[in-house]
Amino acid sequence: MNNSEDILFEVRGHMGLITLNRPKALNALTSDMCVALHGKLGEWAEDDAVRAVVIQGAGEKAFCAGGDVVSLYHAGKAGDPAWKEFFWNEYRMNAAIHHFPKPYIALVDGISMGGGVGISVHGSHRVVTERTLFAMPETGLGLIPDVGGSYFLPRLDGEIGMYLGLLGSRLKAGDLVRLGIATHYVPGEKLAGLIADLAASDLTSGEHIAKILEDATDNPGFSPTMKFVDAIDYCFNHDSVEKIMGALTDEGSDWALQVRDEIAAKSPTSVKVTFRQIREGQGMSFNECLRMEYRIVNQLLGEGHDFYEGVRALLIDKDQSPKWNPPLLSEVSEDRVAAHFAELGEDELSFD
Repeated sequence: MNNSEDILFEVRGHMGLITLNRPKALNALTSDMCVALHGKLGEWAEDDAVRAVVIQGAGEKAFCAGGDVVSLYHAGKAGDPAWKEFFWNEYRMNAAIHHFPKPYIALVDGISMGGGVGISVHGSHRVVTERTLFAMPETGLGLIPDVGGSYFLPRLDGEIGMYLGLLGSRLKAGDLVRLGIATHYVPGEKLAGLIADLAASDLTSGEHIAKILEDATDNPGFSPTMKFVDAIDYCFNHDSVEKIMGALTDEGSDWALQVRDEIAAKSPTSVKVTFRQIREGQGMSFNECLRMEYRIVNQLLGEGHDFYEGVRALLIDKDQSPKWNPPLLSEVSEDRVAAHFAELGEDELSFD
């Protein structure tokens, strides 16, 4: 088994099994967990006996609720560089998952937000259950949809990625499968059997793994978001946030006006930076996207205001009334947005 109680590694047959083991913290990631996972993937990539990897979360509530943003808040407030170390280690781990040369099967059972998306969505197989709750809610916290969000969001069909990135919508299994974020739906009660079947297999081919997954797959049910896909493509296919907000107003339905008002309640700086991040990510490699995101979070936590205000309002004081600065989209200048994309010189994220 393992070397750290927060994340467990074992080999069953030809399957490497990873268990995020902080159920009381909803399996939130720590910097040490990111380093350990990155290192183990490097080891298993070279081990011919390990032919596929499965990752799961302990407990019944969460796959992984993300990074511990409250700890990042306190570190940033204290001038402790631990927040920068966390993002460095997390993003390098995300790259290791994306580039992993073998099947990587994420069992996304329960809450999966932020960093939990980053350790699942970049794998070859993403399995969801009836308990899955998926979101990239960062614009409401004064952050951005990072962990490779600038890579996978613009590669979803149409404008759904921009919609999810700006709004932070919470999605269930039906949406995730039909939008292409998940590859399979498996009822939660079948997960233990699925792991056992994978462990008992010689895992000699991708087709063999696909057959095991397909045998466990069921109907994910209704997809609420699908009925709005045409409206999303119409309203979000614009070259500025202001034009998106105008299109939502012009569309005029209860749905469109609610989406507009929800975006307006997010951090205006985060919304505008996220818009540019997703548009630029469309033409970037995965590693380039992570390097861009690392530049952005360095600005948001190192020089910014809204991350600290968002975490205070939503997670610490819980008054649910963040005071963004600036408070309006119209007051976030292009120069202010551009500053988040400035190169970091010797501090650039590297993957060596």
